[in-house]
Formats: sequence, C-alpha cells, structure tokens
Amino acid sequence: MFSRDRWDEILEALNANKFRTFLTAFGVFWGITILVLLLALTNGLKNGATADFGDFATNSMFMWTQGTSKPYKGLPKGRYFNYKMDDVAAIKSTVPNIKYVSPRNQLGGYNGANNVVRGTKTGAFEIYGDYPEYIKQQPMDILQGRFISYSDIESNRKICVIGTGVEQGLYDKGEEVLGSYIKINGVNFLVVGTFKMSNSRGDGEQDASTVYIPFTTFGQAFNRGESVGWMAITAEDGTSITTLKQQIFDLMKSRHKVHPDDDRAIGHFDLSEQFGRITGLFSIFTLVGYFVGALVLMSGIIGISNIMLIVVKERTKEIGVRRALGASPWMIKSQILQESLLLTILSGMVGISFAAFAIWVMNRILDSVGPVENFANPSVSMQVVFTALIILVVSGVLAGLIPANSATKMKPVDALRIE
Repeated sequence: MFSRDRWDEILEALNANKFRTFLTAFGVFWGITILVLLLALTNGLKNGATADFGDFATNSMFMWTQGTSKPYKGLPKGRYFNYKMDDVAAIKSTVPNIKYVSPRNQLGGYNGANNVVRGTKTGAFEIYGDYPEYIKQQPMDILQGRFISYSDIESNRKICVIGTGVEQGLYDKGEEVLGSYIKINGVNFLVVGTFKMSNSRGDGEQDASTVYIPFTTFGQAFNRGESVGWMAITAEDGTSITTLKQQIFDLMKSRHKVHPDDDRAIGHFDLSEQFGRITGLFSIFTLVGYFVGALVLMSGIIGISNIMLIVVKERTKEIGVRRALGASPWMIKSQILQESLLLTILSGMVGISFAAFAIWVMNRILDSVGPVENFANPSVSMQVVFTALIILVVSGVLAGLIPANSATKMKPVDALRIE
C-alpha cells in the first residue's frame, strides 16, 4: 500500500546528507554505465567484424579445384581437373537441402592488366561470368537498369552489369551509362545495369570495380566452354552448409576420380563456419562484458550497503522509538529496503540514460567520419536494458538486506538507551 508519510521519511533520510548520498549513488551510476557501454562496444566490434563478410549469404561456401595429392585409379599425383556444368546439376539433384549453386568464372584481376576499354579510357577490372541467382547470395543494390536474367543466359547475350568503380573509371560525370558499350578483351558488351554492394566494407573498392556478364556468354566469348572456375553454394534456411559440404566433396571426388581421402584436391572457404567462429568469439566477449560490468556494479552495491549500515546506526534511537510505539520488524525492514531500492534504481536509471547518450554520440561521430575498420553501430538491445533493470532491482534488495536485518535485531529497550 502506498504511504505518503513513508516516502516523505525516505526522501528526508536521503536528503539529510546530500553529499554522502551523491557519492553512494555514483558507485551504482558508474557501474551500470560501464556495463552498458562495455556491451555496446562489444556489439560494435561484432558488427564491424561480421560486416567484413559483406552481405554474402553466411550459410554459403565457395568451392574450387586444386592439384591432387594422391594417385588414384591409374591417375598420377599432382593432377589438375576442372568442374563442369554437369557437376552443378549433379549437386542440385544429389545433395539435399541445397538452395543455390552458382557456377562462376573470372577474368582479369583487380589492379591487374587493363582489360576493359571504352573509347579512349581503359581500366583493369574484375570480370565475372555468373548466373542470375548470384544476386540472391551476394545482395547488391541495382542503381540503374537490371541484373543478369535467364533470358540472357539462354541467348548468350553480350550484356554486362558494372560497378560504380567501373562507371567512375570509364565514364564522365553525368554521362549516360545504360545502353552504352564497353569492350572486354576485345569483345563488345552492352551495359544494362549499374550496381553497388549493399553495406560494402573491407574490399568495397574491389567490389565496385567489378563487371558481371552472363555465365554462358563468358564461356563463349573467352573460350571457357562448359568449364566452371568455382562455385558459390548456399544451403536452405535451417540447414548449415557445414553439415552438407562433405557430401558435396565426396560427390565431386567420385565424379572426377579423386582419391576419397585426398582432402587437398578440393579447396573451399566455408563462410558459415567462419561466421560461426566470429559470433562465438563475440558471445564470449559479451559474457566478459557482463562479468566485468557486474564487478564494477558490485563495488557500488557494496558502497550502498555500507552507507545503509551507517544510516541504521545513526537512526538506532529513532528505530527504538518506532518499535516501542508498535512498529513491527517488517515495517522497519521494509523502510530500509525501500531506501536502498530507491537509491539504487534512481542512480542506475541515470547511469543507463547516460550510457544511452554516450552510445548516441558515438554513432553520430561514426556517421560523420564514415566507416571505421572492424567497428560499426555500437548499440545494445532492449533485452540488455531489461537485464540491467533486473540487476538493479536485485542489487538494491541485496544492498538493503543486511542493514535491514541489522535494524530489526536490536531490542527496542536497548535501542532507546543508546545516546
């Protein structure tokens, strides 16, 4: 039941020594601030690290061929082989829960020899032969026009989609891009779209200096035929590509007469596995943040408990009078607990507000200076805020429990005798 007199007494007790109350509250304020900021900074580091994966589907892997390390079925060690388009079909039909299999080929290289010409301008760019589903594995923002379509694949159309870096290198500002032609290794291609990578970080400049053309056109124009340089493979939602990759490797080994134990013959990069390692590492960092923040907060709670013990000692005679007038032990204990809770929750809420302001300032600074390597969008979820509030309530009860018990142990007669 709400008692105005009770709350007036609590506020009067806290105002009796304002400087002592301030110092006591500052310990809790600082502890909860450190806790929230540590979690926000950890989240910022996690966002920065995971952003280096770009928007490539994190349940995906790249797979390519390498030289064999063991002889097998009369074939020598050190033999090289290539994937073919029927390997792509075999993976789709044989391995369950595969969402996308994108065969890919590459020409040229970033900062390599000039391989793209438009008029008097030339540039060295990455040229990829791809299928339309690749944009679902590696999301990109189509700024103008469109991406590769299956009609382009079926008709071997000489069209291309270029990145913003290619546009800047080959076109004047304001010049029309769509409908123009660029020459790749002497072959003309019609530009049907421009793109930029979504939230591009890390190799963003290289991503922007990329040209996509239909896979079939790539094979025809650059004499690759049915050869596949490598594949981008994505598993269905709810199925980890890590659990499927051994089936894929075994299938490719059997199709290309590779020894079943030859793990070097097929190279791969498992994005799902790498992403899991990073998220696992930052889960540990989050636990460390909670642990360190809780220790700092505990020092503030101990300070409140000590001060409340002093307050109880100073008010021993008052407590004796109240007990003599009929106040029950629970009434005395509840008042001490209320004082402790009020002090803890108020100082804690101010700490959370201050931490939220500091996080807002950090994000404003990051927005103004641009992307920072391995750090992005420091923030905390509402779950963290609710957890902090629960910690505050529990801490307030614990801080007041010992002083409250001490206040009710002394007999009223003994309390009245103390000068």
